[in-house]
Amino acid sequence: MSQTLTLVMPAYNEAQNLDALLAEWHPVVAQVGADATLLVVDDGSTDNTVQLLEQAMAGGAYPQLVAVTKPNSGHGATLLYAYRWALDHGASYVFQTDSDRQTMPEEFWPFWNLRNQADAVIGHRKGRQDGASRVMVTKVLKWSVALVFRKVIPDANCPFRLVQRDALAEALRDIPDDYNLTNVLLAVRLAQAGRKVIYRPITFRPRQGGVNSINLPRIFRIGARAIKDFARLRRPAV
Repeated sequence: MSQTLTLVMPAYNEAQNLDALLAEWHPVVAQVGADATLLVVDDGSTDNTVQLLEQAMAGGAYPQLVAVTKPNSGHGATLLYAYRWALDHGASYVFQTDSDRQTMPEEFWPFWNLRNQADAVIGHRKGRQDGASRVMVTKVLKWSVALVFRKVIPDANCPFRLVQRDALAEALRDIPDDYNLTNVLLAVRLAQAGRKVIYRPITFRPRQGGVNSINLPRIFRIGARAIKDFARLRRPAV
């Protein structure tokens, strides 16, 4: 089986993080192989993220970097765009993490080493350092998934996951283009399909730049919308 990897990252107003982000993650892609790709999808940033990405691609230091930009549509829709781009460009494995540098590049390798033992390897954030509000969001989503789908998933929204091509394509089949909790529903669909998923603990640092937009009222809105959206998509399309 081909071992081609596309590592995907959504980005929105990440100019503060970008230099360090590329310096951390491009070597991972390069070590996987010359045909691996680091894909950064800009979600209509209003800072100079796009300009910095263009400079990075033109500068020659990151030959396996591909950066694309699209109109702003939110994190979930940008993830879907990135996943589908990777599949359309022949990836046999897709690894996703976010661009805020909360995850650790060195923790990619245990996931990659498990690629032939499961359909997906998904992170489980333990000992989190990103604040009580973010932890509460994860708990709200876990309860919502259990309530609606009757599936207990350790960390369905974790932005650190490696998924095999066929499993990803199947799971994405009926996720709407504008869906706001793509990774949560992806984890649910993998479970519903009986796919083998390994959950591994990962480190989760504080956000390394930018602004944390989570507060208590928004947590309740996320939970209410999640239950409504999950109920609408309780069963996969046939």
